[in-house]
Amino acid sequence: MAHDGGSGDGEFCQTLVLTCVATGWTEMRALRNKAQRWSFAAIVDIEATMPFPLLGLDSDNGSEFINDQLYRWCQANEVTFTRSRPYRKNDSCFVEQKNFPIVRQQVGYARYDTEAELQVLTELYGYLRLFVNFFQPQMKLVSKARRGAKVTRRYDTATTPYRRALASRKIDAETKAALTQTYLGLNPVALRRRIGDLQDRLLEVNRTKQPKEVRYSPRPWQRFELHPGPASRTFPVRQPGSASRTS
Repeated sequence: MAHDGGSGDGEFCQTLVLTCVATGWTEMRALRNKAQRWSFAAIVDIEATMPFPLLGLDSDNGSEFINDQLYRWCQANEVTFTRSRPYRKNDSCFVEQKNFPIVRQQVGYARYDTEAELQVLTELYGYLRLFVNFFQPQMKLVSKARRGAKVTRRYDTATTPYRRALASRKIDAETKAALTQTYLGLNPVALRRRIGDLQDRLLEVNRTKQPKEVRYSPRPWQRFELHPGPASRTFPVRQPGSASRTS
């Protein structure tokens, strides 16, 4: 997921999200950009951090995933590697549904492209992963039935990924004991407070950073100009001196 906030040129921070289908356990990592080296390093770090083995990896068709380095690593570590069909986002529905509550709702839509912002994002995700996996209940879809135009969905009881991991028969007792020890050492109020402080810090760094010139693509109805600072994705900016498309 990109943190671009606009349509200008240049690199910007990305967020890599990995979700366990069985438990809902979610890991997120801030990347300097979309380069293969950063994605690969994040996946290796996630594999070492997750409380249970990584058995399979299903990605989209981006070049940060579809490359020989990641493929060879999966073969060496006996990780099944598959990919979704092109232009079929529902193939990655388990991770796509995390993009808003886990990323956008927590860090917003701004353009993050400085080292300071990357450091804050990295620290923020370190606390956020603990809060989401140990204290944030989630529901899983059990069944879906269609009758005419009406679709009825049934969900199981909301519970945290941590509790789902404890209830799983495929996770050994040693791993469950380590998870419980981690859980008992956490304070959800302190985690939430720290996450809030880092969110405020991220906004402050983004607000006070030196604005950059962003080159916008020329349009037939607009004069090509340079504008300082990135435009917000949710607040379109009309270029000065350019006519409206409808006028």
